[in-house]
Amino acid sequence: MSESDSQIEFIFCQFALRNSKKTSGRIKSLVLNRFMPEIKKQIPLLNSDGTITEEGWARSPYWTYNRENIAASKLRIKEWDYYSILSPSKEYGITLTASDLGYAGLFAICFLDFKKASFKQIDTLSVMPLGKTGFPKVNDSGVVSFQDKKLSLRFETFNGKRTLEFESKDFVAPDGSRGIKGKIELAEPKMDTMNIATSWKENRKAFYYNTKINCMPATGNVVVGNQTLTFDSKTDFGALDWGRGVWTYKNRWYWSSVSAWIDGKPFGLNLGYGFSDRTPASENVILYDGKIHKLDEVNFIINTKDYLAPWKFVSNNNRLDLDFQPIVDRNSYMNFVLIKSEQHQVFGKFNGTVVLDDGKKIKLENVLGFAEDVLNHY
Repeated sequence: MSESDSQIEFIFCQFALRNSKKTSGRIKSLVLNRFMPEIKKQIPLLNSDGTITEEGWARSPYWTYNRENIAASKLRIKEWDYYSILSPSKEYGITLTASDLGYAGLFAICFLDFKKASFKQIDTLSVMPLGKTGFPKVNDSGVVSFQDKKLSLRFETFNGKRTLEFESKDFVAPDGSRGIKGKIELAEPKMDTMNIATSWKENRKAFYYNTKINCMPATGNVVVGNQTLTFDSKTDFGALDWGRGVWTYKNRWYWSSVSAWIDGKPFGLNLGYGFSDRTPASENVILYDGKIHKLDEVNFIINTKDYLAPWKFVSNNNRLDLDFQPIVDRNSYMNFVLIKSEQHQVFGKFNGTVVLDDGKKIKLENVLGFAEDVLNHY
């Protein structure tokens, strides 16, 4: 195919996506698969030279994370598991972070109170873990654990169930009482998940391998100071952000996640961009009744001077139109000259519509979720 032919094909495909009302679901699916290849079989993640074997997206974690082929210093390798567990009816949530960033590890337990629009967090650092934290190479089995004087975390995945255990005696609850301790179990039904493998234009040996799992029914109890929280699998969901990679130094990303019941069916959203070269694939998906419906590009419209002002989310193919009313901004700022981080993870309510591959319109009414704007230098 000549360069001019490729340009004509690209223009046609963009027209088809942007004029989704006039384009059949089958054509839209073909267009997305042409420019965002879907991986459908198990393949190694990395070539021997450290570049990705085949970039794209998948409904299952088909890439095999072969850490031994990474072409970067251990100081640059990043591995993380992040869990969010939210109760929309009881208006509280827990987030758990475990990460090995090469030169440092970050571990955190956060309690969110949506009634009071507040959060309390305890976190700690490990020095020069260099991959020794012990993150599994796969996201469907294994154990990762950490403990120091401030807190302990243990995540175990076995036979379709994720058990999350955590404790900190130094945690200060909103009422001033001390301590947090919990055990939450997440069931993982047979369903599609969002998986992506992409690299950076400026360095193709820097890569991002990521799985996002939404809509995992949550059961368990958490003691926060003098208060006991209960999660019920009939109403509450957990979600996972599982990642392995080598990043470039400066990155700004946008990410949003929703897990909810709509019309008696599990509904999820994963939206994100800005991190790595997304030309081969986006991570934008709708999850409905266990099946992924792929979106093209999305845009977060944010007032960065006031993260608690309303946000807007739109897609380039008119399949997503959402308003977001923030409740609480889980923000943090760090500046150690060469290592800098500014993070705004905002929890709130979504309203609007999304359109499935078959044209069915799903309406969101005050659906709890979160969206974030993160800038990192490290």
